[in-house]
Amino acid sequence: MAWTVVGAVFALPNMLRGHWYDTATMVNWWLWGLFAPLISMADDRLQAACKRPLPLLAAHAGCGVLLTTLYVGTAATLEYAIGLNKWAPWSEPQFLFDWFVWALIVYCLILGTLKALKYYRRHVADELQLERLERRVLETRLNALRLQLDPQLVFDALKGISACVEQQPKLARKMIEHLGDLLRFSLATRNRQQVTVAEEMSFLENYFALQRLHFGERLTVTLSVMPGVEQARIPSLLLQPLAENAIRHGIAGRMGGGSVTVSARRAGGKLEIRVADDGPGLAADWQLASAQGQGLSVTRERLSAMYPAGESGLAVRRRAGGGTEAIITLPLATVEEDRHAHALV
Repeated sequence: MAWTVVGAVFALPNMLRGHWYDTATMVNWWLWGLFAPLISMADDRLQAACKRPLPLLAAHAGCGVLLTTLYVGTAATLEYAIGLNKWAPWSEPQFLFDWFVWALIVYCLILGTLKALKYYRRHVADELQLERLERRVLETRLNALRLQLDPQLVFDALKGISACVEQQPKLARKMIEHLGDLLRFSLATRNRQQVTVAEEMSFLENYFALQRLHFGERLTVTLSVMPGVEQARIPSLLLQPLAENAIRHGIAGRMGGGSVTVSARRAGGKLEIRVADDGPGLAADWQLASAQGQGLSVTRERLSAMYPAGESGLAVRRRAGGGTEAIITLPLATVEEDRHAHALV
C-alpha cells in the first residue's frame, strides 16, 4: 500500500498530462517495494560485518551498485516483456545508464529512510531501557531508605521491651504483641512503595499503642482523617519517623507528658498531613536544611526520590500555641482514581 502511494505521487505529473494511470511508474515502485527487504537485509549484514566507517561505506557502495543493477535489469526486462516500453532494453545502453543513475539515487533514498527508521527504533528502545534502569535505581534507593527505618523501629521497640521484661512481664508481652503487628504490616508492604492513608494510620495506631505502654497516661494521641482522603496514596512508613520525633523531642523529656496529633486533609488539590506535638518547640536558630536527625533526612530523601520537584514538600515549624509541627504536602491521588485510569487504558 505504501509503495502504491509513493508510485501515485511520482505518477501524478503524467496523470495531469492526461495519462490517468501511469502503469510503468507504478510497476517501478512496486518493484522497489520488493527490493526494500533485500536492501534492509543487506544493510543489517554489512553493519554486523563492518565495524569501521570506511570499510562499511565501501561495502555499501558495492552493494548499492549490485542491487541497483539487478533492479534496472529486472524492471527493464519486465516492462519490455509486458509491453510497457517499445524499445529493447539491451539495445539502448545510454537509456539504461540514465535509468541506472536515477535508480541508484532511489536506492540511496530507500537506504537512508531504512537507516533512519532503524536508528529511531533503537533510540526508542534505548530510552525505554534507560527508563527501566532509572526505575530500578529509584526502587533500590527507596528500599535502602526504608531499610534505614525498619531496623531503627525494631531496635527502639526491643530496647523498651527489654527494660520491662523483669519488672513488668505483662507489659512486655503486650509490647511484643504490638511489635508483632508492626512487623506484619512492614512485611506485608515490603514490596509496596505506597500505601493508603488508612493503612498508614492503622500502622500508627499500633505504633502509638506500643508507645502508650511505655509512657502510660503521659502520652495522648489524636488521629484525624478528613473523609474522602482515606484512600489517598502516600509513601509507606512515611509518618512513623515524624511521630517518633514528636514523642522523643516533644514528650519524652517532660515530666507531665504531652500530646501528639496526626491529621490528614485535602488542601486544594493536595494532600496535607500534619504531625504535631505540644512540647517545648524548636530552637530559635533551628533550620530544616541543617537538621541531622535520621527521621527528617530520610523523609526528605524519600519525598525527593518519589515525586518530581515541586510536587511534594516537607516543612517543620513552631506551633502558634507551643510545640512543633511537621507538615507534608503530596499530590492527591487515590486508589480509586488509579484503578479508573488503568481501566481507561
